[in-house]
Amino acid sequence: MGQIDPHVYIQQVARRMADPAALQDRKEIETMLDEVEYLYDILDPEMQDGVEQLIAQLRARLEKAV
Repeated sequence: MGQIDPHVYIQQVARRMADPAALQDRKEIETMLDEVEYLYDILDPEMQDGVEQLIAQLRARLEKAV
């Protein structure tokens, strides 16, 4: 199994967040939020602002999830 590129993964999450029909399942959102929060800690500081916004969006979507 190869290593995950954090930049690519963050981009994939952002693309999924752009689709309002995507990420409706609470468990899936929780998993993705955990992964993004972990990656936040290892990213370059200049990328963290954008990731903070993504984390906030995931948390908001989690509140609405079933």
